[in-house]
Amino acid sequence: MKITFYGHSSLGIEVSGKSILVDPYISANPKASHIDINTLKADFILLTHAHGDHVVDVETIAKSTGALIVSNYEIATYYGNKGFQSHPMNHGGSWDFDFGKLKYVSSIHSSSFPDGTYGGNPGGFVIEGEHKNIYIAGDTALTMDMKLIPMRTKLDLAIFPIGGNFTMDVDDAIIASDFVECDKILGCHYDTFGYIEINHEQAIKKFFDKGKDLMLLEIGSFIEL
Repeated sequence: MKITFYGHSSLGIEVSGKSILVDPYISANPKASHIDINTLKADFILLTHAHGDHVVDVETIAKSTGALIVSNYEIATYYGNKGFQSHPMNHGGSWDFDFGKLKYVSSIHSSSFPDGTYGGNPGGFVIEGEHKNIYIAGDTALTMDMKLIPMRTKLDLAIFPIGGNFTMDVDDAIIASDFVECDKILGCHYDTFGYIEINHEQAIKKFFDKGKDLMLLEIGSFIEL
């Protein structure tokens, strides 16, 4: 499983020969100006919620790739009504896709499209594929529901928002890593704009002091599990 960071909360995941994009907000992010969305591969696009900083490139990429858009019922319906392929899910539901098993889990946030359309309840995803399991928390506060995840799935990686203000901050993400029983963390949703800028060295040290590994990837770089 290969995971590429495209800035903010945008991720590319290669698993079982399939390409997944998560929350594609790339073309409007100045920090990701070196990423050409026209070169990105996508068999699936996973959307945690409908905010513009998570969906801005969905339609462009879906048109060029024919990717299946997977999200909550309202978001899937929104894109389905525009002629895109979509698969609706809701909290607690799971589905076996070509790349593995996907479960839609809860998050605490808000969700509406830039045009004001209701975006349903926000969520996160648990992906089980190639004998590796990852949790993509999406935009969320620290929530006790995270304790449910390790009851069903032993995680190899958790992907947490750490910028604060709109989501968890670094300190809450450390607690979240305890809740999900995973000490290997990939940070996202930080530094994109002023409200969510963080001190990288301090954040990494806080995790290290708790015996945990926080990875802050350069945009366009990747890790392999």
